[in-house]
Amino acid sequence: MNNLDAIAERVLERLEAKNAAREEVLRHSRHVIQHASRAIRAAHRRDWAEAESILQDAGQIAEEMRATAADHPDILSAGYTEAALKELTEAHITRALMHHKPLPAPEELDVGDAPWLNGLGEAVGEMRRHALDLIRRGDIDEAERILNVMQEVYAVLSTIDFPSAITGNLRRTNDMVRGVTERTRGDLTTAVRQEQMKQALREFEESIGQR
Repeated sequence: MNNLDAIAERVLERLEAKNAAREEVLRHSRHVIQHASRAIRAAHRRDWAEAESILQDAGQIAEEMRATAADHPDILSAGYTEAALKELTEAHITRALMHHKPLPAPEELDVGDAPWLNGLGEAVGEMRRHALDLIRRGDIDEAERILNVMQEVYAVLSTIDFPSAITGNLRRTNDMVRGVTERTRGDLTTAVRQEQMKQALREFEESIGQR
């Protein structure tokens, strides 16, 4: 037992280092989530340059977060770390879909497959908001494109059939995707019918005026 104090001291040092790393990762994760939210708001304003600038800053913070957690696999895979990477993915995908750009792959964003898939699903919620804005502006064609994207995402996510521990509870995310996609389809169908009725009324009024 004469070495107990020495062993305990080394254990405490390691725990102190882990705790410090955890606190730093938590701080970084909060900043990543804040940046992702700001980037999404910029995308909805169609301020693509601002969104890109914010996402670049978020990427640097995420890189620092991963570096801090590199020696602690349990922190690297912790819920708060993966949540931040999911939000970052959502922001990137939202900007890409709204701006007619290719989707960034997990490897490009340096995120795991589960955060990427859940970020993809969460982006569908932002696509619904975008589709409703388009409908209000009367841009039915673009709203239909967004709906098609939402339907494609749902179809792809529905093929991912693995335990929740592997996918980060993707099934729950896809349930949300299905719901918002169905509601958006209903909203768009109503808008199309209203536009058809307006067009028919205009044509009727023109025909009356020509008599």
